[in-house]
Amino acid sequence: MSGPPYVIRGSVSLPEAELMWRFSRSSGPGGQHVNTSDSKAELRFDLAKTESLPPVWKERALERLDGRLVGGVITVTASEHRSQWRNRETAAVRLASLLAEATAPPPRARRKSKIPRGINERRLREKKQRSETKRGRTGRGWT
Repeated sequence: MSGPPYVIRGSVSLPEAELMWRFSRSSGPGGQHVNTSDSKAELRFDLAKTESLPPVWKERALERLDGRLVGGVITVTASEHRSQWRNRETAAVRLASLLAEATAPPPRARRKSKIPRGINERRLREKKQRSETKRGRTGRGWT
């Protein structure tokens, strides 16, 4: 494939030499054309053996994509389009975005914020007022 380099993040992109392609007949759109052409694209990338990702990213991706890996290899398929070329593009973009998501740094831990005392006191005061209002609605003492 001589498409653009599929950037994962920053200057790191999918290495063309490490991508393994396989094509087969698609069950997707195409009418009778589907029965005669291998338009379904299957892209495989050996995540466990790759040297193109920084070690920290690789570790993160292996951990996060554990359920999708078969022997350290991740597989992405595409069969939405009639043409093999468009399915190849779709599969490569899908793999790049999947790896970008899997290698992203973990979000910063949330710091618990303390509720200001004034807000809490106001809430309790309003709650007490509401309680008094409702208590005043009872029919006691009217007879």
